[in-house]
Amino acid sequence: MGKLTDLAIRNAKPRARKYKLSGGRGLTLIVMPDGAKYWRLRYSYAGKEQEISLGRPYPALTLREAEAEATRMRDLVATGIDPREERLQQKIDRNAKAASSFSGAAEAWYEFRSKAWARSTANQVREYLDKDLLPALGKRPLSAISTKELANLTRQLEQRGAPDVAKKARQWLASIFSYARANGWVETDPVRDLRALVLPASSGTNYPHLTLDELPLLLRKLDAFDASPLVKGAAKLSLWTANRPGVTRTVRWDEIDLDGALWTIAKGREGMKRGYAHLTPLPRQAVTMLREIHSLTGTFEHVFIGRNDPLKPLSDGAVNMLLKRLGYRGKQTAHGFRHLISTALNELGYESDWVERQLAHGDPDKIRGTYNKAQYLEHRRKMMQDWADFLDRLRTRV
Repeated sequence: MGKLTDLAIRNAKPRARKYKLSGGRGLTLIVMPDGAKYWRLRYSYAGKEQEISLGRPYPALTLREAEAEATRMRDLVATGIDPREERLQQKIDRNAKAASSFSGAAEAWYEFRSKAWARSTANQVREYLDKDLLPALGKRPLSAISTKELANLTRQLEQRGAPDVAKKARQWLASIFSYARANGWVETDPVRDLRALVLPASSGTNYPHLTLDELPLLLRKLDAFDASPLVKGAAKLSLWTANRPGVTRTVRWDEIDLDGALWTIAKGREGMKRGYAHLTPLPRQAVTMLREIHSLTGTFEHVFIGRNDPLKPLSDGAVNMLLKRLGYRGKQTAHGFRHLISTALNELGYESDWVERQLAHGDPDKIRGTYNKAQYLEHRRKMMQDWADFLDRLRTRV
């Protein structure tokens, strides 16, 4: 049997029953009926056949990484150490570390919870931890972290123009401390009273947005600014579709039908409020931009790939950082585009039901009358094409 390759792994399609691909010397990849792919290593220790998981599934653990880990474990066996015993000791050590520091608790929580998450969720949480939480809190003893300390941290996130990041950070902090308390590592809950320091969401507080009169200058600045075409593309797609920022930055190529000019978001899709399904018509301008982007990222899962890791989507704060660099800090956010578009379309006289459906407000399965199946799609297709053409005309307005 030939050597296992990345191409063979990527082409391995799910079947009715799980099956294995051999990587040689006991290394196997198990392909599950749901498409998940898990690494296993078979080895002999003390005269008995054993098997151990290599931890992360493919592609989170690449073929090269799996082969290296398998080699490391075989070396352990050769020196008389059972890899399973080593893993047990590592778990004991992690628990001891988790009892004393935020980083230990956060890593233990992440390892436990990520087993049930979709890869996109695990990647997003990893980003929050590495970028915002661990640098600030990692070395702090769990028992010493105060509500005031966490309030200052989340307030800093809000002040940098990332209210959604601050909101998510509070959620993950609450979950981490809940996990730590359940394991007996800490008794206090400094996250409990954070809610009292959070202002209710409002367009003026969390989602500032421009007026139509202010929009032409933003459009011209966006066109002229020297920035990543992926970040600019995500900003423009938000303006052309009014989809939520989290859905837009994580859009996948398998959701996009360029020939049909349609973006299909399946029910339960991560980032969609309450998991609603959603159909988004794509104006000609969006299709043209996406065809250009396809030449850059078409071989990856996501349309807007991460700057440092193409297997991840664009970072959560990328578009807001772009708007800040354009001079719109505190004046316009990615989420604020939805408020801007909603206000504009209603003022331009479009049916409110069409606008609400374009914004994915409400369950599409409960849309009244004969438009239920189509979700007002053809009406919205014309409305959003009109809107995209209107934006083009705004660019030339002085």
